[in-house]
Amino acid sequence: MTAGVIKKVEGERQFALMTWVEIAVVAGLITQLYAEILADLASEWWNVSSSSYGMLIPPLAAYIAFMRRRTLLSIPAQPDLRGLWMIGLASLLLIGGRLAAEFYLTRISIVPLVAGLVWTFWGVQRLKVLSFPLVLLSTMVPLPAIIYNATALPLQLFASSAATTAGQALGVSIYCQGNVIHLANTSLGVVEACSGLQSLIALLVASLLVGFLENASVWGRVVLFLLASPLAILVNILRITGTAILADYRLEFAMGFYHSFSGWLVFLVGYGSLWLLGKLVFRWTGKKP
Repeated sequence: MTAGVIKKVEGERQFALMTWVEIAVVAGLITQLYAEILADLASEWWNVSSSSYGMLIPPLAAYIAFMRRRTLLSIPAQPDLRGLWMIGLASLLLIGGRLAAEFYLTRISIVPLVAGLVWTFWGVQRLKVLSFPLVLLSTMVPLPAIIYNATALPLQLFASSAATTAGQALGVSIYCQGNVIHLANTSLGVVEACSGLQSLIALLVASLLVGFLENASVWGRVVLFLLASPLAILVNILRITGTAILADYRLEFAMGFYHSFSGWLVFLVGYGSLWLLGKLVFRWTGKKP
């Protein structure tokens, strides 16, 4: 009886070891295929401030997948050839991105490729366990330039107009012309970096993490994700309004240290507000059992 138990335990250990070996081999092949693409993506994370959040996503996704390893391995592997269609989709995205010189398609194709491999070799049940890390992984790819530029300008104009209205309500002599805010003694330009798009993207990703960490229901996660956008826009408007008020009082107060510090302050206030909002939403929508 004891010998049988020992053999069973050793068999389970060997199976788990082979599973991780298979994962390592597949990861090596994917890395080889995407080496140039991943290197270019990492370079953008490092050199472009609006994309720097992306370098945090892969470690987070890997850590969450590692946390769920026991649940993952407790489900029997059931290979499913239906996963090949997702691998085919990833291949089309990769080839299409290469031919069209579209960085977003080539970069994002790695996510459906990994999902397709999990589905094909492990089955749909294990894919469900890894669904959140895969969704989170898709946020590591910066938006296409055409979408980013088309979104940033309307946000600049809206933030400028809203901050001007708030400043006038507080008694500041201020008016707006496009994305330029005119004060009595100076003018402030709301440039692309101040559009709030960076904080908007960061809060959208954070809303996914908060929903996962709080074990929220699907409905609760969707509601929080939708509320993250207006929250990010509101916090950015408050930042611009505060800068305008300080500039009207003393220009040097609004520049230099405050301008840099206020960017970090926006993220801290945004994340804190998002967490509190999540508590309220999840209390209303409930959590997963």
